Amino acid sequence: MLVAMYYNNKDIRIEDIPKPKIGPDELLVKVMACGICGSDVMEWYRIKKAPRVLGHEMTGEIVEVGKNVKQFKKDDRVFVSHHVPCNKCHYCLNDQHTVCETLHNTNFDPGGFSEHVRVPKINVELGTFLLPDEISFEDGTFIEPLGCVIRGQRRANIKPNHTVLIIGSGISGLLHIKLARAKGVKKIIATDVNEYRLNATKKFGADFTINAKENLPDRIKEINDEKLADRVIICTGALPAIEQAMKSVADGGTILFFAPTDPNKTIAMPFNEFWTSQVTLTSTYAAAPDDIKEAIELIRSNKVNVHDMITHRLSLEETGKGFQIVADAKDSIKVIIKP
Repeated sequence: MLVAMYYNNKDIRIEDIPKPKIGPDELLVKVMACGICGSDVMEWYRIKKAPRVLGHEMTGEIVEVGKNVKQFKKDDRVFVSHHVPCNKCHYCLNDQHTVCETLHNTNFDPGGFSEHVRVPKINVELGTFLLPDEISFEDGTFIEPLGCVIRGQRRANIKPNHTVLIIGSGISGLLHIKLARAKGVKKIIATDVNEYRLNATKKFGADFTINAKENLPDRIKEINDEKLADRVIICTGALPAIEQAMKSVADGGTILFFAPTDPNKTIAMPFNEFWTSQVTLTSTYAAAPDDIKEAIELIRSNKVNVHDMITHRLSLEETGKGFQIVADAKDSIKVIIKP
């Protein structure tokens, strides 16, 4: 079968490898669509394990079913989560599923930028979900990133009466806008340095947009009755954005770190100011099964419309082009590969 093999962001090769053989507790899924995630082009992170087949925002159709698998059948339309928790460890039992060691070590075989994937037993049992008729294969590629956003906003304890500031308006930032809008958040402020993305924030539900080159705290006060933001969500790893966030959060507020920085970076913080203002700093990673279920329902019911975020649809052979579009981060939002 054909796969798009990742060597680095500018070297994606179409290669022919054997189609995976499944065991009695496994599934073989024909990939119908797979989104390119911002983390896929995070080269410092991905290149350590190259060459490999990436792609984790995957939907497809079951073509082979292991003899012991009873809950799925051939031709079922499915979304498959690559990372799944054990649901048994200390972390899982305390709603910390995404720090579970099992979650960090599970995956399907190979990645979603391929014609077929083998779904291991644990992913069959805990990470495979029927795709409702209302959700297309394309729209289903948003299930995993929306699940991550759902988990992040729950950790930040976002409420309708909050003013929410979103720093960085790539795909994650835009999904945060859409989810906050669906939750009825009273005031959503979005920032970026890219005018294309700033225009997208207006289309997708932001009440106010600010070019990140401006004085962010001053602009927030101008549009928010002299108050800073109750919640700040950082969807970029740029260090200046983190510094902006620390100056833009209100007393008693929360900063959610949704994106990592480059490795070995350190952030200086005005500790006494945070101590007296009682600001909460939190982070989030990945999505747990309940987050995935909620994402499926939000997309199915169209409470969060994702279809209008797709800007590029490419073939497997064009995966390299797709990686460049996402890495350049110019006039694109969601790039989907359709093997």
